[in-house]
Amino acid sequence: MNAFRFLGFLLIMTLVLACKKDTLPTDREVTLRFSQDTVIFDTVFTTIGSATQYLKVFNPEKSAVNLSDIRLARGSASKFRMNVDGVPGIQFQDVEIPAEDSIYIFLEVTLDPNNMNTPLIVTDSILFTTHGNVQDVDLVAWGQDAYFHAPPPGYSAFFLNTCNTVWNNDKPHVVYGYALIDTSCSLTINAGAGIYFHANSGLIALSNASLHINGTATDPVRIEGDRLDPPYEDIPGQWGRIWLSAGSVDNTVDYAIIRNGSVGIHADTVGNTNPTVTLRNTVIENMSIAGILAQGARIEGENLMVSNCGEYVLALALGGDYKFRHCTFANEWSYEVRQTALLGISNWYEDVDKKIQHRDLTQAYFGNCIIYGTQANEVDLSLKAGALSNYFFENCIMKVDGTVNINDGSHFQNITKVNPLFQPDGIYTYALDSLSPAVDKGLSTITNDAPIITVDITGNTRTQGTGPDIGAFEKR
Repeated sequence: MNAFRFLGFLLIMTLVLACKKDTLPTDREVTLRFSQDTVIFDTVFTTIGSATQYLKVFNPEKSAVNLSDIRLARGSASKFRMNVDGVPGIQFQDVEIPAEDSIYIFLEVTLDPNNMNTPLIVTDSILFTTHGNVQDVDLVAWGQDAYFHAPPPGYSAFFLNTCNTVWNNDKPHVVYGYALIDTSCSLTINAGAGIYFHANSGLIALSNASLHINGTATDPVRIEGDRLDPPYEDIPGQWGRIWLSAGSVDNTVDYAIIRNGSVGIHADTVGNTNPTVTLRNTVIENMSIAGILAQGARIEGENLMVSNCGEYVLALALGGDYKFRHCTFANEWSYEVRQTALLGISNWYEDVDKKIQHRDLTQAYFGNCIIYGTQANEVDLSLKAGALSNYFFENCIMKVDGTVNINDGSHFQNITKVNPLFQPDGIYTYALDSLSPAVDKGLSTITNDAPIITVDITGNTRTQGTGPDIGAFEKR
């Protein structure tokens, strides 16, 4: 019997030891590690929730650690919201982290309006208590009050409050839905203003309406999505488009930076004699569809840098009348495989009955321009004999293959097929390297054609060397 008792005792001890959990240390010297010591939310507009940030909390010990308390220091008064391993709250108790493991804490912030034009800073911290040892991680949110433009509940578009509206730079303008410039009215956006579109939002100029964007070299107008903190700061497709609809008149865009939408400028079919839009000294970049989408429109463009779009950097469809001088059209789109050339030109479309309808391409002129990207051929000429096909490339650097006959003197003159050698400090810059073949190779006759282009996109004079540079930038 004694032997059986001894065997039974061994069996019980074996089961107990097998089921025993890791011993939780009670040493006050236990120290957690964090993926960052400060979580920063950059430029959050008041009343708009931030992007979600995360904090990773590591247990470096070889045994499990019990966090007796995790809480926001400001408690219920905090502007921050916290989610610990899938559970929302402001305070958590007895959270266990297994040996040499970690947990995630997800964070958001929403700021209250302060009716001030200057930015505000909101701070808090997360306190971690482990066996009496208290550690903290700081939370910082930079925010700013703004003008909010939004439709009535249940609507996706709205008319601007006044017929001739002016948006100044005293506070940012945040737009929900599509803002409509009514017939015979105008919207003027002055230098230094920031326009931030929410998802599925944009701007539409109706028939006989006008848009005027009046930036300067030192105070450009910025137009982008309303989520500015990482990772949203460079994500395309965050908002819709600026749509200059059929019949809109005398639209002008000068010194603007337009980025991270679906279509930068959508210029629609018009019948008047004035350009649908005149674009000068403007950057359009990182659009999920197209930088400029023109449909039978009239556009004059000078000193433009249009780059990195999911389909076309510049799409000139349904004919039209276009003149571009000293522009850089570049595409190094890297989000997914791009299937199109960066420049597309057509003079036809297929109607609902599958019939081809022709539209005259009265003019598509490119002078002293750079057209360069990652595709073997970056120019798609889809032109049919049933309508005018008047296009001409003069003194340009182009990326084309054998499908484009640059030896055809009726459409091409002085074309160079070389790498333009952009500066290597970022794919979204496209300024010229000192060894660029574009330096001093521009034709002055193109630069001096009315209206004379005296400066580049950054305000530098166009006569620094023996001649103007090709493209939007002058090499300093």
